[in-house]
Amino acid sequence: MSAPVRSGTGGDPPADSGQRRGYTASTRPAGDSARKFAAAAELAAARWPLSRITGAGVIVMALFSMIAIAIAGTALASQAAARNRLETVVDPASGSGEGLAYDLVSQETGVRGYLLSAQPSFLAPYISGFADQKRQIAALRKFTAGVPSAQADLNQLQRRVDRWRASYAVPAINQVRAAGKPITGPDVAAGKALFDSIRQPLGRLQSELAVLKKQAVSSLNSSAGTLDAVCVGIAAALLLVVGAVATGLRAVAVRPLTRLASDARQVAAGDFEHEVTTNGPREAADLAVDVNRMRERILSELSAVRVANAALQARAHDLERSNSELEQFAYVASHDLQEPLRKVASFCQLLQRRYVGQLDERADQYIEFAVDGAKRMQVLIDDLLAFSRVGRVEREPALISCASALSAARVNLTAEIRESGAVIEAAELPVVRAEFSLITSLFQNLLSNAVKFRGDKPPRIVVSVARQDPFWLFTFADNGIGIEPEYADRIFVIFQRLHDRASYSGTGIGLAMCRKIVEYYGGRIWLETTVSAGAAFCFTLPIPHEDEETS
Repeated sequence: MSAPVRSGTGGDPPADSGQRRGYTASTRPAGDSARKFAAAAELAAARWPLSRITGAGVIVMALFSMIAIAIAGTALASQAAARNRLETVVDPASGSGEGLAYDLVSQETGVRGYLLSAQPSFLAPYISGFADQKRQIAALRKFTAGVPSAQADLNQLQRRVDRWRASYAVPAINQVRAAGKPITGPDVAAGKALFDSIRQPLGRLQSELAVLKKQAVSSLNSSAGTLDAVCVGIAAALLLVVGAVATGLRAVAVRPLTRLASDARQVAAGDFEHEVTTNGPREAADLAVDVNRMRERILSELSAVRVANAALQARAHDLERSNSELEQFAYVASHDLQEPLRKVASFCQLLQRRYVGQLDERADQYIEFAVDGAKRMQVLIDDLLAFSRVGRVEREPALISCASALSAARVNLTAEIRESGAVIEAAELPVVRAEFSLITSLFQNLLSNAVKFRGDKPPRIVVSVARQDPFWLFTFADNGIGIEPEYADRIFVIFQRLHDRASYSGTGIGLAMCRKIVEYYGGRIWLETTVSAGAAFCFTLPIPHEDEETS
C-alpha cells in the first residue's frame, strides 16, 4: 500500500504546480495555436526577404555610383575640352600671332637695311620673313576660323602687308638693284609710313588672341574648379548615401535580428511564456515563428515532464518508505530473528552432546540435521545482511591502497590460507577511490573462492593489474578446479551454486557480492573463459584523477 504524496514548502512542487505558475501551453486548444502559427507564417511570407533588402541597398548604391560617374565624367570631359582648346588652338594661335609680328618686323628691317646699304645680305631677313609670314597667316586663319573679328583683322592685315610690299618694298628693292647704290630721302620715309599702317590691325589681332588665351585659361580653371567641386560633392553624397543605406539596413535587418536574438536568449533562459516577435525580414520572421513553435513545444513537454516528475516523486516516496521498511526488516532479521535462531542452535547442540549414543541412530541424525540447519541459517542471514548493505550505507569514498585492502583480506583468511597451504602472489597494486571495507570484502571473497575450490595441489593465486584507461583491470587467477564457460554468467547470481553443500560449503552469495561491489563503483566483473587451467576472475575499477591524494 503506497503512502500518499505529501505537499509542503520543501522539495519539488506537486504535479499541478506548473499550471499554477503559468505554464498553460499544454491547456491551449491545438486549433488556436495552429491558427496563430498559420497567421504568423502568412505575415512572415509577406515580408521582404533579406536578399531583397540587401539587393535594394546594392541597387541604390549602383544608381548613385552611375550618377556620380556620369557627373564626374561630364566635368572631367569639360576640363579636358578646355585644356585641349588651350593647348591645341589658343596657345598655337598666340604663338603664330607673335611669330607673324616678328616676321613682318624682320621684312621691314631687311628692306630698310638693304635700301640704306645696297648690300644683298640685308635681304635675307626679308626673304625668310616673307616665307614664314605665309605659314603664320595660314595657321592663324585655321586657329581663328570661329572668331570673325580675328578673321577680319587678319584680312585687313593681309591687304596692308600686300600693299606695302607691292607699292614700296618690291619697287625699292628693284630700284637699288638697278642703281647699285643706296637710296635715301622721301622714299624711305614713305615706306615707313606704309609699314606703320600695318601695326594697327596687327595690334588688334594680338589683342584678340590675348583675350582668347585669357578666356581659355579662365575656362580651364573654371572646369578644374567644377571638377573639384563635383568630386567633393560626390564624396559628401557618398557618405550620406552610405550612411542612409547603413541606417536603413540596420533598422530593417540588423535591429530586428538583434531583438530576435535577445528574445531567443530570454526564452532560452527559461522564460517560456515570452512570445518572440519581429518586424524584420522574412527570414527573421520565419525564425521567430519557428522559435515560438519550439517554445510552445517546450511548454507542452515541460508540462508533461512536471506531471512525470510528480509521479516519480510519488514513486520515490513509496521507494523511500519501502526502503525504510526494509531497513526495519533488516534490523529485525539481524537482532530479533537471530536470538531465537541462536536458542534453537544452542539447545540442539545441548541435545546432541547430552543424548548422543543414548537414542537410536536416526534420532542422532535428526539432531545433527537440526544443528546444521540452524548454523547455515545464521550464516545465510549474516551474508544476506552484508549483501544488502553494499551501496545502501552511503559513505564518502576516499583514495585507498589496494595493497592494504589485499593484506587485510589475507589476515581475515589466515586460517584458511594456512590450512590449505595457499600461496598468494600479488603485483604492485594501485590506489583507487572507494570504501576500504568494500574493497577488502571484494578481495576476500575472490581469495576465499580460490582457496575453497582448489584441486589436488596447494592453491596458487596470482593477483595482477593493468592500466586500461579510464580503468584499472584486476585479474585473480588460480590453479583450482576451474569453471565451465557455460556457467560464466550464472555464478554471479545470488544463491546460484554449481556444487552440492556436502562437497563445498557456502551460501552462494560471495560472487554476487563481488559483482555488486564492482558495479557500485562503475566497473564490471567477469569470468575469463580463455584460460586452460584453473579459473581467472577479471574486474575493473575507475582510475582516480592524478591530482587526488591518498587519504
